Amino acid sequence: MFSLSILQSALELGCIYALVALALFLSFRVLNIADMTTDGAFTLGCAVSATAAVAGHPFLGLVLAMAAGAAAGAITALLQTRLGVPSILAGIVTNTGLYTVNLAIMGFSSNVPMLKTTTVFTLLQDVLGKDSPYKLLIAVVVAALACGALILFLGTRLGLSIRATGDNPDMVRASSINTAFTILVGLCVSNSLTALSGAVLAQYQRSADINLGTGMVVIGLASLIIGETIFARGGLWVKAIGAVGGSILYRFIIALALRANFPSECLKLLSAIIVGLAIAAPTIRGKVAFANRRRAAKREGGR
Repeated sequence: MFSLSILQSALELGCIYALVALALFLSFRVLNIADMTTDGAFTLGCAVSATAAVAGHPFLGLVLAMAAGAAAGAITALLQTRLGVPSILAGIVTNTGLYTVNLAIMGFSSNVPMLKTTTVFTLLQDVLGKDSPYKLLIAVVVAALACGALILFLGTRLGLSIRATGDNPDMVRASSINTAFTILVGLCVSNSLTALSGAVLAQYQRSADINLGTGMVVIGLASLIIGETIFARGGLWVKAIGAVGGSILYRFIIALALRANFPSECLKLLSAIIVGLAIAAPTIRGKVAFANRRRAAKREGGR
């Protein structure tokens, strides 16, 4: 059985990680780019947020983390559009370089403890009280604002150009739209969301670690695909909300696995299995439906 604290923790983490799902929705689904900068950008957000919070600027840390994530996305975009590096390799190159950058931001230490540091969560705790759901409130507000802002942005003229670039880049070029610029903006926004997720998580758990972003692509994809499987049809709003819902559901699955004494060392494997099953779900459903029709036809033929 789930306790209220476990359910609340899963919901909090689901909302925080939902920003990564939204980022991958923009890069992977809208722009049709497999951006591998995610792991490094997430850790970058953690490092910047933690360093700023330790210096006494928790809110500024969130803003700086988004700016740093946008800069990482810009590097990936420039490698891809200006230097002709394939999108996957461009992300890998940026991700590799960010490891040293993140270490430098953290003072060349593998972690930054924040046990006695003022964060956005402790500030709200002082206002609402220790027994209030202050962590959940911040996580929900951040996820809702990010989701709403992303949808509104994709509805603007520039957002429509980004969506068109992902659908048909040749047509966009024929319309005199600079696809290099739309890719640049899209990856900047995507990685700023990823960095914001890391920034909020660092202040949520009051620590930052150099390995926090490892496997974040898999976690984000798992959340995104779970949401797409549940919300199979609908417009942009439905798909974006589905990404958030998929992230929350994914955290509940992880919480259920931990509750069932599933080894924590195997959670990455569980994530990979979830992604594989979610991707294969349409094919599996099609084969099951075909097998059912085949059995029904055999029964009809035997009568």
